[in-house]
Amino acid sequence: MTQLPILFEDGEALVIDKPAGLAIDPPRDGALSLENYLEALKLGFQRVPVAVHRLDRDTSGCLLLARNPKALKRFAAAFEAREVEKRYLGIVAGMLETDEGTIELALSKISSAEAGWRMIPAKKGKPSVTHWRKLAVQGGLTLVEFRPETGRTHQIRIHALAGLGAPLLGDPIYGEGKGAKRTMLHAAGLTVQRGEKPPIVAVSPLPADFQALGFSDG
Repeated sequence: MTQLPILFEDGEALVIDKPAGLAIDPPRDGALSLENYLEALKLGFQRVPVAVHRLDRDTSGCLLLARNPKALKRFAAAFEAREVEKRYLGIVAGMLETDEGTIELALSKISSAEAGWRMIPAKKGKPSVTHWRKLAVQGGLTLVEFRPETGRTHQIRIHALAGLGAPLLGDPIYGEGKGAKRTMLHAAGLTVQRGEKPPIVAVSPLPADFQALGFSDG
């Protein structure tokens, strides 16, 4: 089992470059999860690191881990207080009429025995805000930068569909699951404020499957 790439490391934090397909929690299908790598990620420390936030299994990129309980509590508070800047790159299946904007759609969770659960826009849902900017167009696909202010489950995925009118390429829930082997969403950048200490800053390079569709880091 190969070591996960590390984008940032100090005495209280790690940021790993999570590959697409790696679940945070052990999945029902028995595939590898982050848990299988935690012992190796101790890197000489006594405690195994703990994930501070979540990324969907399909989503690649920056994932923050805390190396001790005190750091975990402080980082979790930073997320709650919106002292964290998150930058995502997504490929949407379609063309966008405008170049940038802000999506404000409150979200609620629904579920059914047939379709499972999903998020939907709902007036009485939790407030959700995503800023977006068009970066490039290639073959009827659009590379979009997303900067979410809030951190709701599936926020960018449902905001792409309901706010932009174009789902993320490959999304099996909010799109048709076509055109890619996974939902094309990448956590490209993460900045976490730490009071008087220098912030945690991590940048993840554009994955190979994004590049294979004609998009580049530049």
